[in-house]
Order: sequence, then C-alpha cells, then structure tokens
Amino acid sequence: MAAGTALAKRPSVKSKAAVAIDAETGAEVFGKSADEVRPIASTTKIFVAMAVRHKGLDLEGWTEIVKSDAKAARGGARTRLDVGLQFNNKDLLRAMLMASDNRAPTALGRAAGLAPDELIAEMNAVAKRLGLKKTKFTDTSGLRGNVSTPREMALALRAALEDDVLREIMHDTQEEVVSKNGKHKVEYTNTNTPLITKRFDVIGGKTGFTDPAGYCLVSAAKIKGRSVVLAFYGAREKQDRFDDFNAVAGWIEDGAQGAPVTLSAPSEARREKAAAPLKATGRVKKKKRP
Repeated sequence: MAAGTALAKRPSVKSKAAVAIDAETGAEVFGKSADEVRPIASTTKIFVAMAVRHKGLDLEGWTEIVKSDAKAARGGARTRLDVGLQFNNKDLLRAMLMASDNRAPTALGRAAGLAPDELIAEMNAVAKRLGLKKTKFTDTSGLRGNVSTPREMALALRAALEDDVLREIMHDTQEEVVSKNGKHKVEYTNTNTPLITKRFDVIGGKTGFTDPAGYCLVSAAKIKGRSVVLAFYGAREKQDRFDDFNAVAGWIEDGAQGAPVTLSAPSEARREKAAAPLKATGRVKKKKRP
C-alpha cells in the first residue's frame, strides 16, 4: 500500500492537538501536534492526585473544606463541597477526579501536609520525576495556568493508572459522597463520557475545560487486549473530544492502518494488571454514618 493511501485512512479529529500512545512502549500510534504546549485545564488534577499520594495521603482521614479552598476554586464550575463540612479523603479524590470539583485539590494538599504553593511544587516534582520537560504548574486546579502537551499528559495518565487507588477511582462511574456528620450527601457521576457509554473498554481518565484550553480529555482504554492512552486538547465543542476519542479508538480497533508503529502485545506483568478486577464497580456505594 502506498504511504499516501495509508495516511488517508488515519482518522480526522477536531481537537487542535492529540495523541494516542501504546501504553506498553510509549510509542505514538496517532498524533496531531502531539508535542504542542497547551493549557491543560482540569486534567491538571491527575498531578494533584499523584502528588498527594506520593506524600502519603491518609485515605481514611477526614478533611474540612475551608474558605481558602473556596477562594482557590473561584471561576470554576459549581462545587458541592460546602465550607465547614468534613469529607473523607478518598471521597475528595473521587470528587476531584470523577467530577473535577475545584475545592478538592487544596483540601487534599492540606490533608497531605502541603500548603497550596507546596502542592504546586510537588506537582512540578512529579512531572520532573516522570521526565515531562514541557509540563509546568502554577495553579492547583488548572483554572489559571498550567501547561503540557498531549504526549506528556498521556504519559502522565499512564503513570497515574499504575496506582491501584487512582485507577479504581478513575474507572468508577458513579459514587455517593457523604459528609462526616452524615447530613450532606453528594452524588458524583464521572465526566469521562466514553467510560459511561461503554463502547470501548475504558480504564480511566480525566476531562477538563477552560476558555484558553478548550475542551480536553485524556483517557486510557483496552483495545483488542492492548492498552492505549489517548489525549485530546483544544476542542471547540464539548462533544468533540469524545467524538475524537471514539474515532481514534475505532480506527485502532479496526487495525490502525497508516499508524507509524504496530501496537505491541502486552507484557506478562501488564497482562496480569489488566486482568485484575477493579474494585470500583460503577454502583453507587452508600456510606455508613460515622
């Protein structure tokens, strides 16, 4: 087949920048401006999660939402974590990763012993440890600043999904979070639409949006037994990133004609990881009153 014919079979995506990588090797399967530095909006929160986990966040502990958390979240989407209420730290991870609540990052940082500037420094340290040279953080939520590239965000998600707790949460579809006093209940539904629709076997991921960043999605999926991480940035419409995900995932499922590499078969270790049952089932879990 001629090179031009092969390239013509590659999917067209509306996102301004995108990449799909083989999770086993990191090799690019699909790319469009994959190394372009762009705002990353709430996909930032993947790094918050890795940072607080690295600092030994007590998953069973409780943290109160305070006024400084509300201040840090100004300009973002509506929150349901009210000031003065205490929430379980694992539930705060759920609120942050499943529904992108902007009060959760600084609260989780505080629970891990990090002031906001220290949390930002630790997020940058996570990027440095992962060898992500174009990823920079100046804000805890992604509302103001923070940049990376589709490729580096795909690599970051791949690293985050190695953490069983984060993998479980990002795979979960719906949860009910209850405050420590038992009086405040919040139902969170995962904003990662491909996970909900189940057309593909989605492992987990994160969405994001700000005016400068556009609509964003970074998500991993198992396609024909192989794990692929896909990232889409700068979409103009909310649905475009999900349509792009489906287009590229479908192309890979059909054989990825025109791809620069052949997807590798997963190693034994990754096969075992992929086969392990996830703790999250997608059911709403009712939490007992403490």
